[in-house]
Amino acid sequence: MKFRVGFGYDVHVFAPNRELWLGGIKIDFPLGLQGHSDADVLIHALCDALLGAANIRDIGFHFPDTADEYKDIDSKVLLKKVMLLLREKGYEFGNADCTIVTEHPKLNPYIPFMQAKLAEVMGISEDVISIKATTNEKMGFVGRQEGMAAYVIVLIEKIFD
Repeated sequence: MKFRVGFGYDVHVFAPNRELWLGGIKIDFPLGLQGHSDADVLIHALCDALLGAANIRDIGFHFPDTADEYKDIDSKVLLKKVMLLLREKGYEFGNADCTIVTEHPKLNPYIPFMQAKLAEVMGISEDVISIKATTNEKMGFVGRQEGMAAYVIVLIEKIFD
């Protein structure tokens, strides 16, 4: 099989005294996300989708939250390593469709910057990474503004064995 798809999901709770990082860029917002790393839900979901598509486990396997070396790490570093793992296994990125779910902050103005940053880190065209934002219509933990979630689906292609 030449093409494979992968699905990723991540969620983090809001936390005071943390910066908010999404899609590799800093978002101007009074709360950040709690996590062992910088808690970038979009990059974490993207990493899981890529790793799953290539059948090489998940983000927690490769970058465990029990390892001090990953404490407060920039998630762009993790994404770059995932892309190396993917390419070492003979795959190349096809495209991604990403959705961030949050009531606040409003993310529309930031989306082009996220696309540009992810494209730079992954060595791909901005045109093959779609990012959308939606709310949870005030339902559940996202609706109560306790945190945010991200969903990602990717397509990869086997280039060599």
